[in-house]
Amino acid sequence: KARNKAANKIKDIAASLLEIYANRSVKSGFRYTIDEEEYIKFCSGFGYQTTEDQEKAINAVLHDMKTIKPMDRLICGDVGFGKTEVALRASFVAASNGKQVALLVPTTLLADQHYDNFKERFANTAINVACISRFKSTKEQNQIKSDVENGKIDIIIGTHKLLNKTFKFNNLGLLIVDEEHRFGVTQKERIKELRTNIEQYDGQKVAFECVEFRDYSQTVYVEEYDEE
Repeated sequence: KARNKAANKIKDIAASLLEIYANRSVKSGFRYTIDEEEYIKFCSGFGYQTTEDQEKAINAVLHDMKTIKPMDRLICGDVGFGKTEVALRASFVAASNGKQVALLVPTTLLADQHYDNFKERFANTAINVACISRFKSTKEQNQIKSDVENGKIDIIIGTHKLLNKTFKFNNLGLLIVDEEHRFGVTQKERIKELRTNIEQYDGQKVAFECVEFRDYSQTVYVEEYDEE
């Protein structure tokens, strides 16, 4: 009985994914342009030499963003292998084209870490970065939500609060999901919905996964998520 239930669930998920990708395959995305001078200036803020694999990942993402086809790319790498830099550069390109960026993470700790990194790298630009989590007061959260909806915030970083149906974007162009495997079933359903709805904004989606020496298909994660 349990096996049949699981098999049916897998079929439902597969059918849902096929529908999503079928819809995306016939839709056009936003074709990003890159100001090479400004892009190089932004990249110079990275204090390390990019690795060959980083360069390949960055070039692949930027190539996708410059085409009319909606992007749906997965970036894999171990801890400390530079996935954040890929996200930073993609975010710079999206925000420079007037599109909003949403960086979705599974924990408040990750949200704060990313916020610190993004805030530092975008400090000398006109791009506004914000973070929303349970550490913000209700008043602060409401102001951030309003600023995102009104287009005053270019890059928003947050936990599953970004998946709340009351959270509205002004011109979402890039959805970045960090460690998607750590989200629960309910959150993944909302990610799936947002992945579909992002088409309203001619959007792109990229997921960053941390691949460690374990088989995630055999691992059960119990995470403490923010309270609604």
